[in-house]
Amino acid sequence: MKSQWRQTRPDMNRHMPVKSGKIYKDPEIGEVLFRKSTRSRNISIRVHPVKGVSVSVPYIVPYAVAQAFFHTRRTWILETMARQKEKYKDVRQPDPREVEALRRQAKADLPPRLAELAARYGFVYNRVVIKHNASNWGSCSSKGNINLNLNIIRLPKILQDYVLLHELCHLRHQDHSHAFHLLLEHVLTDNLLKCVDEGDAQAVALARKAAASKAKYPVDYVMTRAIKQHSLV
Repeated sequence: MKSQWRQTRPDMNRHMPVKSGKIYKDPEIGEVLFRKSTRSRNISIRVHPVKGVSVSVPYIVPYAVAQAFFHTRRTWILETMARQKEKYKDVRQPDPREVEALRRQAKADLPPRLAELAARYGFVYNRVVIKHNASNWGSCSSKGNINLNLNIIRLPKILQDYVLLHELCHLRHQDHSHAFHLLLEHVLTDNLLKCVDEGDAQAVALARKAAASKAKYPVDYVMTRAIKQHSLV
């Protein structure tokens, strides 16, 4: 089966601990990217409606083992691809030029807003990087580095702030503990009220829903539900 493998160039992005990668050509799925990662503890498979299928492989695990695992999950992958195709059949996916336009706008708008919110609530971070992720809106490392998805720029302003504040709170609490949620609820509430005072219609609507919510963390709850209405592309 060696003819079905194609070596990729090593990933030179210093923010992604990827050593190297290989492309496997599947007759039904198409090209599948197998990538070695020092962060991965287990083999994991991601299916993205635009980026396709990728397999994250722990650095010490042979590609042959990852390929065998991939074949045990082929049925699930094909079913997931079919569901995604149906879900996004009426959604126009952005072309590469549009993605780059989003990236430029995200780089121009998100870091200044992150700095503003960090200064307001007393957070100190190391650096911020704009990425195009398939699985999350953002992340925060133990070293104080914050990664933001360029898709954030497509969100309403109040939900952009939600993602930024969520990651800033992870600077103090790396988990999703009670302490984390108390801190997040506090900063989200304060920021929401400021946006309401500024006449942000989306903020007003979310504030009304939060006031009527019986959730333990009402502001976080309504914003989490709101952001789920938006997809990553």
